[in-house]
Amino acid sequence: MKKVVISLILSLGLILTQSSFLLAHCDTEDGPVVQAAKQALEKKNVDLALIWVKADSDAEVKAAFDKAFAAKKQGKDAQEVGDRYFIETVVRLHRVGEGEPYTGVKPSGSHICEVIPVADRALVANSKEALMKMVQDKVEQGIKMLYQQVQEKKKSVSTSLEAGREYVEAYDLFMHYVETVYESANLSCEKHGNKFGMNEE
Repeated sequence: MKKVVISLILSLGLILTQSSFLLAHCDTEDGPVVQAAKQALEKKNVDLALIWVKADSDAEVKAAFDKAFAAKKQGKDAQEVGDRYFIETVVRLHRVGEGEPYTGVKPSGSHICEVIPVADRALVANSKEALMKMVQDKVEQGIKMLYQQVQEKKKSVSTSLEAGREYVEAYDLFMHYVETVYESANLSCEKHGNKFGMNEE
């Protein structure tokens, strides 16, 4: 179990970049993409937003940026519409780059996986200890709970067909959980190595 936990912690970057963990993080009003788009408008520097989209989306973002500034000349109401159009364009194209659907910008404080704000704070504070402990604790809890369930079911595996099936169900759940955690955490895993450049030559 320790090897699984250590692998997870050392490879935490993968976990934090998987879309299933990010969910609404990058499309919330207080998320990093919206904040970057607002900074781009404030500082008149589109590059601050471009880093959040794939290169093939640059032209569309730049066009929206230009429209936002053109709208400023039409008054405050037009400026607000132009700014909003730019922000939503950046968020939408960021989601496209992640391979995720765009369903609009969510309100600040929208529910996200509890690890995400902790990960953000770790980056701001230049300290990963609290984040590592949080993830380690969750993995340990999951493995311990499922392991104990399998061990309990194993005690009565031979008493009846139903008991045998309950054991197999618990066994499968345990094995799938461990495999999923390990493969998600292992950056050199064949599933993820190319993406993160961790495959051995």
